[in-house]
Amino acid sequence: MQSSKTKFNLISGLAMTKGVESLKRHAHNLKGIFAEAQMLDAIIKKNDPLIYEFYDLGVEEKPGNLAYGTSIVYPGVVGKEFYMTKGHFHTVLDTAEVYFCLSGHGLMLMENPEGETEIQELTAGEAVLVPGRYAHRSINISDSEPLVTFFTFAADAGHDYGTIEQKGFRKLVLRTGKETYEVVDNPHWKSL
Repeated sequence: MQSSKTKFNLISGLAMTKGVESLKRHAHNLKGIFAEAQMLDAIIKKNDPLIYEFYDLGVEEKPGNLAYGTSIVYPGVVGKEFYMTKGHFHTVLDTAEVYFCLSGHGLMLMENPEGETEIQELTAGEAVLVPGRYAHRSINISDSEPLVTFFTFAADAGHDYGTIEQKGFRKLVLRTGKETYEVVDNPHWKSL
């Protein structure tokens, strides 16, 4: 099985196994995710940068298996919002996930369906547990370094990106200075 033989560079997060490719998310893939849609459109027209990439290693989605891989969020902003992942719930809502920060400086934004929000800092050598029932999004708050994490979760958990695409997260993390931020209510959040 290819995924059991995949090796990663534990600083860059890149796969070192020939033929293993990451899934790339450029600015155009993230329409509706950033609050300042006009700023995102301008960035797309200018150069459509790579915002993040991750490895989906194709582990069979069955009980007892662990899905794992790396995620790399590049430095940058759209308006005042840092580059970030789309974010997702798990289809099996009670599924937890662990993220271990390999390098960089970022945040894990989490919220559950009842509206409780939590934000945990990610720095090299630290792990964050995303509890079951929590949507989660990685945010790179560094001006210069990629945020690189290793993740693992139950392989049969699935991903629900649709809820976040429709509603958004209740909170936004906005840049206020060099690796500093504020958390504000998302004016575009929608209750379904």
